[in-house]
Amino acid sequence: MREIIELYRKVGGFQALHVAEAYDVLKEAVEAADVRFLSFTGNLVATGLREIIADAIRRRLFNVVVTTAGALDHDIAKSMGAVYAPGSFDLDDVDLAAKGYHRLGNVVIKKEEYGPLVEKFILAHCEKLWGKTLATYELAYLLGAELPEDSILGAAARARAKVFVPGIVDGAVGTALMTCNDLARTKRGGSRAFIDVLKDEEELREIVHNSKKLAALIVGGGISKHHVIWWAQFKGGLDYVVYISTAVEYDGSLSGARPREAISWGKVKPSAKSVFIFADATLVLPVLLKAL
Repeated sequence: MREIIELYRKVGGFQALHVAEAYDVLKEAVEAADVRFLSFTGNLVATGLREIIADAIRRRLFNVVVTTAGALDHDIAKSMGAVYAPGSFDLDDVDLAAKGYHRLGNVVIKKEEYGPLVEKFILAHCEKLWGKTLATYELAYLLGAELPEDSILGAAARARAKVFVPGIVDGAVGTALMTCNDLARTKRGGSRAFIDVLKDEEELREIVHNSKKLAALIVGGGISKHHVIWWAQFKGGLDYVVYISTAVEYDGSLSGARPREAISWGKVKPSAKSVFIFADATLVLPVLLKAL
């Protein structure tokens, strides 16, 4: 893959050049930064990027993960045997719904292989959660210990990389946790599980405060992107950062905001090494991570 990086460098323009420059930034970041964030959105886990991300975590290229509830949903469903099939953006969604399928872009998922599988997994481990107050990184570790190493949560648990999910209730995992607590109420002496997101913030505060240099690879936008750069500001900003996104900045969205905008908020240092790759992550992330 390094040969591809060098080919992009010789292309010398547009996003090919940005990919080569991003490789340079990330290579230095892996060597120099003690805290290395990986942020990504759940939709990517519906693709084969799941295994590529898990491998990067297993190899300890990154030691702190911030993601969305959907990432946990897809990771668990696939670990439970769900088959995500290639489809088309142009499929008839009315027809798909009638036949019992979900569509995520051009990926097709059987309805019974998504929410029901996630719920089955969570409910199977309810008793381990009852009576506990857990941060999302602690929940992710407990769940990951029950999942295979080629899953994202499984790889993170084994590598001791903390996984933070600030929007934990925004998906099948969150709903299943609520059902888990419903079950606790039906059992004599059953004690609910509590998810304490402020405990996550306390841990992130310690990680950032004790860091020497901060780096981040941020894939996509939304809450997972913002949570990384939000905390980075309390250490003066990121020292290294690569964004990969297809969002534009002209509507004022955070998802499309360039690293330079984050400088004005103190979330990226003026001296930081940064690159914005305007591209589909499925095209560039395999090349970048394999090269690293």
